[in-house]
Amino acid sequence: MYTTNPNAPRARMRAVNLVRSGRGVRQVARYYGTSPGTITKWCRKAAKLNNRQSIPTESSRPHHSPNRIPEFIEDAIIAKRLGPYPRCGAVIQKELENEGVKTSVSSVNRVLDRAGLLKKKSKWKRYWRNTPRPLPDNPGDLVELDTIHFRPFWYRNNKTTWYVYTGLDVNTRTGFAYATERISPGPSLNFTRQIKLTASFNISCFQTDNGQEFGRYFTLNLGTRHRKIRKRKPNDNAHVEKFNRTLQEECINKAKFSTIKELNQCLKEYLIHYNNRRLHMGINFLAPVQKLNQIRALQTT
Repeated sequence: MYTTNPNAPRARMRAVNLVRSGRGVRQVARYYGTSPGTITKWCRKAAKLNNRQSIPTESSRPHHSPNRIPEFIEDAIIAKRLGPYPRCGAVIQKELENEGVKTSVSSVNRVLDRAGLLKKKSKWKRYWRNTPRPLPDNPGDLVELDTIHFRPFWYRNNKTTWYVYTGLDVNTRTGFAYATERISPGPSLNFTRQIKLTASFNISCFQTDNGQEFGRYFTLNLGTRHRKIRKRKPNDNAHVEKFNRTLQEECINKAKFSTIKELNQCLKEYLIHYNNRRLHMGINFLAPVQKLNQIRALQTT
């Protein structure tokens, strides 16, 4: 019977040494609670190990499997994976099926795994528990945050990168933006404090992606609920992503500035237009200020 006992290899060698010292095979078998044939096999294996101190446990894997995938199918799977357009196991299985080769997705993945061509999740990757997304029924229920990375084209040092923190209230579409030369949890907290001071409504939840500027230190010192989007799911932050595109097309790419201070002044002037005059299809062709005034009028009646 196959065993995983770590002491079994040394116990086998001790049984062999008892036989070598003159004990009978049956006597040793009764002492160890096994059959004489097993003791005889251990003695044969010990003779081939060149005086090792233990007899290792061999794998219980069968030498032959009648249901094993034929070699030509394995070669076809590996060839498709190593081709110019590598695809996942499910697509490879479907392509083989279209070519008249029948196999399962699990079999394809096992072949890729044995060949070292299957991407596996790292055991060191941290697990993030996604909290329920709040419904933006009122202003400030959900404010999405993000950052824009860009390089000023006129800068002599091409490696210089500037950043623009952006925020958008999902309910009223009120936008916020602030430029900086670096991003980290500290500037991120300063941006959220600026939002809380300038916004005319209370904010109960900030939603961000999983960037390092919105890490653990940011969460612990925010003082407001912090929700992170799912991994590799930028559509969870779709509203602020669209705001980023609008901000780049209508302000950053058209404005004339040479310093961070001048850029912030341009952003300030554009946000006045964005929040007070620019109509949004998502809120029935209203400007954010009009939407906010409409909500307040309904609350007072």
